Formats: sequence, structure tokens, C-alpha cells
Amino acid sequence: MAGVACRGCGATFETHDGPTHRYMESSPGCWAVYGEVLAREYSDPAYGSAHRLTVDAYAVQHPGRPSPQSIQSVALHLMSLCLVLERGVGPDRATAFLQSAAKDKGRFVWLAPPESRGSVTIKNVHAATNGADHGKLVRAWADSVWTSWAGHHPKVRAWLGAGQESR
Repeated sequence: MAGVACRGCGATFETHDGPTHRYMESSPGCWAVYGEVLAREYSDPAYGSAHRLTVDAYAVQHPGRPSPQSIQSVALHLMSLCLVLERGVGPDRATAFLQSAAKDKGRFVWLAPPESRGSVTIKNVHAATNGADHGKLVRAWADSVWTSWAGHHPKVRAWLGAGQESR
């Protein structure tokens, strides 16, 4: 079976003729697998509890190229990962924060993506056979992706401010 390496996460997926995201760079196969994972999360509450981290991890593992949309996307999703993983903010509060922060267009700058964006990918998450495994794999994926962006953690934390969002 022929495979194609994804430009974003580096995982190899079956050759697939299909769409990709407008500014998050991925292979069509990777984008299709992401869609399947999202469908599970939307249709089964046992999978859905990990949705916030799924969206954040995918977005920053597939940052695209500098553009107003990708700059804001990467910044917001990195801030969400920081809130959830470092500060223990729940997914609903992280989502509410992102909705508010997204209104402040132009405050973010392009962060050069790390060469490696983590060893866990959507392909690993897709292999989950139940909600509990899915949650563990998504958490490992989010941790891996967040760690890969460590060089930018000070900037992300500065964007978040002095901890107001975790109160």
C-alpha cells in the first residue's frame, strides 16, 4: 500500500484524493482521518470529552504558513493547550476564553513551527477502540504537541497574561 507523509504531522497515510483545510497544511489522508475522529467525538459522548484537546493538537501540529488566519489559529490553540494542560482549566472555560481572545485580531505574531511537532499524531488517536483509550491517546497527543512547541511557551504564557484565566 502506497503512503503519503503529511506535511504537518509527518505521519504516513494512504494515498487519498480529497480536500484539505484552507490554511492548515496536511495531506488529504490526514485530513480525512481527522474528520473520522471528529465524527466519533460528535456522535459518542465517551469520545467527545476529549474534543477540545483534539482540535487544539491538530491545529498546532498542522500550522500552515504565515497568514493572518494561521497566525491567529496557532496562537489561540497553543493558548488553549497551555490553559488545559498547564493550568488545569476545563475545556468549556478554555473554549470561552478562546472565543473572547479571537476578537483581538492582530495582537499575535507568527511563531516558527518546531521541526518536529510531536511523536503522537491523529493516526495514533484514530486507532483507539473505545472512549477511555481515545481520551488517553488524545491527552498523550496534546502533551506531545505542547512539549514540541516548548521554545515558544514563554510567548504563549505572556499572551495569556499573569494567570488570570486559571482563576
